[in-house]
Amino acid sequence: MASSLDTELAADVGQLFIVGFDGAPRTAPDPIRRALEEQRIGGVILFSRNVDSIDQICALNASLHAACADHDTPPFIAVDQEGGRVQRLRSPLTPIPTMRSLGAALDLRDVARVSQVQAEEIGTLGFNLNFAPVLDVDTNPDNPVIGDRSFSSDPERVARCGAGFLVGHHTAGVVPCGKHFPGHGDTVTDSHLELPRLPHDRERLETVELYPFERAVAADIPMIMTAHIEIPAIDPAYPATLSAPILRGLLRTQLGFDGVIITDCLEMKAVADNFEIVEMVDRGLEASVDIFLICHTEEKWKTAFEHLYEQASKDEEVRRRVQESAARIRRLKRDLLGHWPHPWTPPEDPEKWLGTPQHRAVVEPYLDGEGANDDDPTRPQISRND
Repeated sequence: MASSLDTELAADVGQLFIVGFDGAPRTAPDPIRRALEEQRIGGVILFSRNVDSIDQICALNASLHAACADHDTPPFIAVDQEGGRVQRLRSPLTPIPTMRSLGAALDLRDVARVSQVQAEEIGTLGFNLNFAPVLDVDTNPDNPVIGDRSFSSDPERVARCGAGFLVGHHTAGVVPCGKHFPGHGDTVTDSHLELPRLPHDRERLETVELYPFERAVAADIPMIMTAHIEIPAIDPAYPATLSAPILRGLLRTQLGFDGVIITDCLEMKAVADNFEIVEMVDRGLEASVDIFLICHTEEKWKTAFEHLYEQASKDEEVRRRVQESAARIRRLKRDLLGHWPHPWTPPEDPEKWLGTPQHRAVVEPYLDGEGANDDDPTRPQISRND
């Protein structure tokens, strides 16, 4: 790394990273705070491991926002708050049902209402980006990772529910992110552990896996997350996250998506066991990725930033792609987060906005017993497991 940075270029490169860390502090850890202040990252993802209490998470998120007080745009403060088994924040928040239960009912107004409840409550705590909805089609009962996270095994139902979900988040002012493109629903392995393969031909992909994403793009979804899966019919060499034929070819060109493309975590074994972090950044940027998600290791995201900065400093094509992605990210932040106070500060009594009778009444018909006893002390509350 050069001794003196081109600060404008560094700020552009920094927008391309959302990172995570361990522990549940009340203020941003020093490396994260400094990286936000110096614009070497564009946001943070928090997990259950980062949460001890409502008071603590509000203080932590306020400190993350404050680190960007002097910048033109806020940081992304992201969370996976899908509903069902993937809820990083639990009681006293309203328990959110599985998306499968919503999809079975197919009441799009209720999908939107549940989505709005999710977004309003995490927004109360300072989160402005939710990695949901899941747009995978649940066609394989042996899939170990999707299942009831999906709205349905019917692509049309997934597409319609996904559209309703977007309405709820937009109403509440939290950015939604559809996942996992181009479709993780028919795999038989978990990309956290190994690289799954989807053996279908292009016709099958377009009628099933791609269909909900095509509809979401038509509905102006602002962000889409990639899947770490192989699709030999489209790209026999690289997984979707690193594939120009899949991201630039299918998503950007064929589907016409001009929003933000973010990777799934680059520390998942499906890609981390097969590629070094610098190769993933190089290939991802070439493929049309805008944001690289690195959820655990400080050394990895620092290495990735330094490598991408150096490449952009000496290669005009890399610089152009970085600038294009940074502009797309900033545009999203301005357009969808312009109503947020900058920097965000928590409300005086955040808990009064969480788990309200009105919110519980919205979700209750879809809980099917799960979460209905969320106040039971024998149930895990704010879980520390990711």
